[in-house]
Amino acid sequence: MPTTHTNTHAKAGMIARLNHPDYDRWASQIRATGGCRQPIHLRGKIEHYDRATGALLHRYTTKHEPDGILRVPCKTRRATRCPACAETYRADTYHLIRAGLIGGKGVPDTVTAHPTLFVTLTAPSFGAVHTRREHGGSVQPCHARRNAGTCPHGQVMSCTTRHSADDPRLGEPLCPDCYDYTGSVLFNALAPLLWKRFADSVRRHLAKAGGLALKNLRHHLTLSFAKVAEYQRRGVVHLHAVIRLDGPGGPAMPPPAWATADTLTQAVQHAARAVTATAPAHKDQSERAFRWGSQLDIRPITLTGDLTEQAVAGYIAKYATKAAECVGTLDRRINPLDNLDAFNLRDHPKRLIAECMRLGALPELTELRLTNWAHMLGFRGHFSTRSRRYSTTLGALRAARQHHTRDTDITTGRLPLFDEDTILVISEWQYAGKGHSAGDQLLAAAITGTRLERSPHEL
Repeated sequence: MPTTHTNTHAKAGMIARLNHPDYDRWASQIRATGGCRQPIHLRGKIEHYDRATGALLHRYTTKHEPDGILRVPCKTRRATRCPACAETYRADTYHLIRAGLIGGKGVPDTVTAHPTLFVTLTAPSFGAVHTRREHGGSVQPCHARRNAGTCPHGQVMSCTTRHSADDPRLGEPLCPDCYDYTGSVLFNALAPLLWKRFADSVRRHLAKAGGLALKNLRHHLTLSFAKVAEYQRRGVVHLHAVIRLDGPGGPAMPPPAWATADTLTQAVQHAARAVTATAPAHKDQSERAFRWGSQLDIRPITLTGDLTEQAVAGYIAKYATKAAECVGTLDRRINPLDNLDAFNLRDHPKRLIAECMRLGALPELTELRLTNWAHMLGFRGHFSTRSRRYSTTLGALRAARQHHTRDTDITTGRLPLFDEDTILVISEWQYAGKGHSAGDQLLAAAITGTRLERSPHEL
């Protein structure tokens, strides 16, 4: 009955919108959002005045718009919330990464001659988990062990299942009671610090290789990078990074002759083994040091080799729009008072979230902000980051897109052409909500050709 009532309400709203006199303008707004699932509603105005005379030259106000609001894209990076805006973010990230590999967007094409590596830093093990193994094109048993032992909780530590790629058990522990949930959560929380110390260690090793004091390295060499975090199904992050060596001026200058790909590889190998990050002692556990996992993947990026710049840019851009949803958690913050049983979560992500809440309540771990980031299973770092001189910025790409749109509107007569040096622009905007009504959502999907799936945070 509730579903029938909802469908009837949606159809009534859709019919009312279609028959409204301002439907064409509403549809134009929807197209302008690019299919955004949860557009931001703005109410306000913008006015252009002649600086010399004070005369009002042009005024735009939302009073004359459908529902008295202007709808603009939400610009989220999360594909689970808005696939359309996430696709824009993915495309921008792709071009940002690729420009740092082959040039363009302000980066000279000579950057292709700079030593560049694709590095994957993994997390350590926190217990045996169900996994999908392939060998020679065939799927192997998960954890087939002869005479497998039994854990203290009575669970035989073996699994002979040949898991399918979409098996929900993938990443879940063979014995949840043996799994180190505390370690998993704390590693995620300390991963950003581990990365910082890793990058600092690489710089120290490079300075030593060049016979330089660390403080003088920047006068000879720049370590440029772009990285993205990826969640494994077991709920821990590992990092993929493009790491490049430039001269002191960034990508426009070549690195010194001694700064080769082999030198960078040795520096990465040393730093991955050497750095640690320590979690403070608390009532259940003494001080604990965390390291990167033993699996370290280092591959050179070339224009013609096995790992091309297109493959790397596409790989990093794909993960820039994802978060912890592959583990089965939520894509929004969780209130400590929320009942986790009400979210219909599998046991593994529920335990990870609960552990974040438990540890976050301890005064010794307050700085890790585990409660705030429980939905991210403790990870609170930026998913996609780059060093200052790696390439262009997302802001620059967005600004170029806005300028193109504005120039198009002026050319087609949608906006008047004003001299910015002689015109005073005064704008006044207020947030007025977001999203679509049920009926508008149906129409918006039809207009933009998008799917009607609801995001998890809307359920």
